[in-house]
Amino acid sequence: MTDTEQTQGGAEQQAAPSKEERGQAMACHLLALIGFIVPFGNLIGPLIMWVVKKDESSFVDDQGKEAVNFNITMLIAFFVCFLLTFVVIGAILLPILGIFWLVVTIIAGLKANDGIAYRYPLTIRLIN
Repeated sequence: MTDTEQTQGGAEQQAAPSKEERGQAMACHLLALIGFIVPFGNLIGPLIMWVVKKDESSFVDDQGKEAVNFNITMLIAFFVCFLLTFVVIGAILLPILGIFWLVVTIIAGLKANDGIAYRYPLTIRLIN
C-alpha cells in the first residue's frame, strides 16, 4: 500500500498506518520516558527511533519529528525553570512542568497507537 491515496478532488490523503507503523510511532513518543533513568534520555530515545525509522514510514517520520521537537522544547523549559529556582518561582514551575511532560507524552503515545497524528501543545517546531 502506498503512503498516500488520491481522493475524488485530486488532493492526497494519508493512508491509514499499519499496526507496525503505529507501534513504531508510539515508541517514538514513549521512549522519552527513558529520561527517568538516563540523563537526556527523553531526547535521545525518540531521536534514535526517529532517525532509524523515518525513511520507512511517513507516519513514523511525522510522529518522530513531533516527539523530538516536544522534548527539545521541554529541555529548554526545564533549563529556564531551573534558572528561575534562584528566584523561587522555578521551584513551583518544575513539578508542574514534569507532570505536564509525563501526561502529554503518554497521551501522544496512546494517540499514535490509535493511528492519530498527535500534535503536542506549546511546542517549538525546530525540525520540519
